[in-house]
Amino acid sequence: MLLAWLMLCSLPILAGGFDFTLKIYGNANLDDTIDQLDIDFIQGIINGTEEYNELADANNDGSIDQEDIAQIEDIIAGKEEKLILKDTANRTVSIDMPVERIIVPSGLAAEAFKVLKATDKIVGVSNTIHEKIYFFPDLADRPSVGGWKIEDYEAVISLDPDLVISYEKWPPISEAEENLDPTGIPVVALEFTDPNFVTEELVKLSYILGTNGAEDRYIQWRSGYERQIDEYVNNLSRDERPSVFLETGFKGLNDVGTYGEGAKGSLVLELAGGRNIAANLSEAYPHVDSEWIITENPEVVMKYVYSSEVDWGWNGTDEPEAIVAEVLNRDGWESIDAVKSKRVYLISNELMTGLDSVVGYLYWVKLLHPDFAADPTEAYEEYMTDFMGMEFPDLIFVYPRP
Repeated sequence: MLLAWLMLCSLPILAGGFDFTLKIYGNANLDDTIDQLDIDFIQGIINGTEEYNELADANNDGSIDQEDIAQIEDIIAGKEEKLILKDTANRTVSIDMPVERIIVPSGLAAEAFKVLKATDKIVGVSNTIHEKIYFFPDLADRPSVGGWKIEDYEAVISLDPDLVISYEKWPPISEAEENLDPTGIPVVALEFTDPNFVTEELVKLSYILGTNGAEDRYIQWRSGYERQIDEYVNNLSRDERPSVFLETGFKGLNDVGTYGEGAKGSLVLELAGGRNIAANLSEAYPHVDSEWIITENPEVVMKYVYSSEVDWGWNGTDEPEAIVAEVLNRDGWESIDAVKSKRVYLISNELMTGLDSVVGYLYWVKLLHPDFAADPTEAYEEYMTDFMGMEFPDLIFVYPRP
């Protein structure tokens, strides 16, 4: 079933496919694979024919020499005693290798372990992962170290991990550092929340786990869909990009939340082939009133809905038509083009982060442009069956379904 060739911050999400720099010391020529070419590049630095860069200092000792070549040779052979990298929080971390026992509180990170077929290395999780038994039946017996984050550091220490995977900001990485640095247990921030860095984080994790190459199929699958989105959206004229109001919350006609300048939702909307009517509002998450929306007269209304608010997505199969009906029946909104044409859509948060986030973006493009060829549901089935090893259920993540 896997297709043969087969996204949110200030950087472009899809432009150029899955461009990234693998921030592992030893990626000397910056081609995101550590191999003989990196050895040749370091020799070039020593000989004066190539220019220095930080990642060429493979052992991070401040100089470029034969010891860096030896470190890369060990990485290639899978015999390195230490792996040095910059994590998602841009911290330089040195990890004793091999890594066999890991604490993983994040469900998004746990999915990455499944893609790499390395869940056997996970020795501790969070209650959140236990609650997602449909995703992680093989982790049901792993002890919990907290609710959705690490809360019981004594439990972490008792599990004697070689490594702890942490969040960068929520909670801040400093919290884990403060509790674990005195014990010598290294902490690495790998979030899998921002599609700009998902691919790099997966490759980085593969090097940490010693599963180099296990990520290749996933990268081919994801990049194939990213290219389809790029090619389609980049050929759209301005008139072919519908104007959109992207709603994040509704407290009443005088208080409607949306995404403004610089917000991830606004950037994603643009990259999916839409024009955000609030893109020029100076706040990232402004609140507007109904009159302003009516005046702007969007062609499409998209409402961002958290799965915890409705029994859909992985919570159930209820069709949330009542939420759409509430939007369609708001006072004065009958004059809005989106309401007239019934182009009011709900989008779940569940597919907007993590390794399956490309499926979410496929849905955005498909809702805005029904003639877009890719089938998001088919793509999600591929992800679930080929990478998660699960039977794909008939669930709702956008409504009405395209």
